[in-house]
Amino acid sequence: MAITFGTCSWNYDSWVGLVYPHKESTAAAYLKHYAKKFRTVEIDSWFYRLPNPKDVKSYLDQVDDDFRFTCKVTNSISLTHLRGTPAQNNEDFLSARLFEIFLKSIEPMLNRVDAIMLEFEYLNKTKMKDLESFLDRLEKFFHAIPRGLPLGVEIRNKNYLSGDYFDLLKAWQVQHVFSEKEYMPPVYQVYDRFKEKLIGSSVVRLLGGNRKEIESITDNSWNQIVLPKPDMGSVVEMLKDMDRRGMKITLNVNNHYEGSAPITIDTIRRGF
Repeated sequence: MAITFGTCSWNYDSWVGLVYPHKESTAAAYLKHYAKKFRTVEIDSWFYRLPNPKDVKSYLDQVDDDFRFTCKVTNSISLTHLRGTPAQNNEDFLSARLFEIFLKSIEPMLNRVDAIMLEFEYLNKTKMKDLESFLDRLEKFFHAIPRGLPLGVEIRNKNYLSGDYFDLLKAWQVQHVFSEKEYMPPVYQVYDRFKEKLIGSSVVRLLGGNRKEIESITDNSWNQIVLPKPDMGSVVEMLKDMDRRGMKITLNVNNHYEGSAPITIDTIRRGF
């Protein structure tokens, strides 16, 4: 089976007894225990700031040589506009220069990364005119950065999920990142429409629906299922089909998907 199971982040005290034997004081210390149960993890924190080389080293020190990572590119690169009122154009949007700095900071980890993910927010008309404009900016970025990277793209505009979008990714050997998230179509529906256009690897991120709703139920304690997904079987069948087609799949599950990412992963594994 060519599916690697992991979670979106891992630094949760409420996983003590579920994943961790006891509470730890740092994310790196938790990672040492995490790697005994899962073989990949998503580093979410770098979405909000450029990676610190010291953190890169500390993470690598906690895991064996076969452990894998996915990571988000810093949002300074994926945001079209800077936060604030009024919003200002972000001069670093899809900046090859800033991306090179990001790559340099994770260089010791690079050969252990299965996906470097560009996560885009929902792009309304004031942020991006249309799909054609988005694809044009994306292709110029692909031209400007080194080839052969395990790059992935995740979008929040369901109308951008089109043949043209998938054709561009395939031409540049870039992974589509499937995102099970509020306001987006189910990942298995997207897969059924466009599976012939996928390259040989992909990331599936099970993120969940309304974050505030599930947080109000769990009170940020992520050790049990509180909102089970009725369509979990369809997700499992999608993963099975990807596996049958010989794809390399990284599955990253978020606590917000059902209430506890480790338990969700156990459920999915039993489906195989």
